[in-house]
Amino acid sequence: MCGRFALSTPLKQLPSVLQHRMDREHQDRYAERDLIVPGEPLLAFRSDQSGPEASLMLWGLIPGWQKDPAKGPRPFNARAETVAEKPSFRGAWRHRRCLLPASCFFEKGRAIRRIDRHSFWLAGLWERWLGGDGSEVDTCTILTTTPNDLVRPLHQRMPVVIPEGLEEAWMAPVHGQQLRALEPLLAPWDPSGWEVVNKQSDGQLSLLSGLES
Repeated sequence: MCGRFALSTPLKQLPSVLQHRMDREHQDRYAERDLIVPGEPLLAFRSDQSGPEASLMLWGLIPGWQKDPAKGPRPFNARAETVAEKPSFRGAWRHRRCLLPASCFFEKGRAIRRIDRHSFWLAGLWERWLGGDGSEVDTCTILTTTPNDLVRPLHQRMPVVIPEGLEEAWMAPVHGQQLRALEPLLAPWDPSGWEVVNKQSDGQLSLLSGLES
């Protein structure tokens, strides 16, 4: 499960591949965010017809075939194990994978982040809903997998994290064997280089002296 995360990274410290594809409006409107929750707009990196681009999306996926976006579920997570079969996700899994920059994600009042404080990529899927009046709504969901040793004491699920350098490979529309080649990226990631910190009442994050095992 990933229902809360943050992007408290300064603009100039975002991944360079994302910075280079943020237009002036995105750069001017960018603000560090200590908490992002489902239903809110978020910054995403995706590949559209014109190639890789920065985009703003709503967190909570609306399938393109859904008649009324106000009705029906809007899942903010999708299980990696079943994403290729479920009608709400399988089209996006084949053609519309995206990346969401994050500085940490939260479970049970604790934050999981990289020790070096660098941002990282959460794996996502996105859809574009088209209304009869010509309106468009871009939405996304975050892929989750089984937890590693760091996250397991906190939750039975954790977000899929895509390593830096594999951005275009992850987002490229592929089929068949090429699509199956992405499946190893959905496995639990190596927890070395990561830490769990406690979110205190004053909003500051402090390193836990030890995580229950």
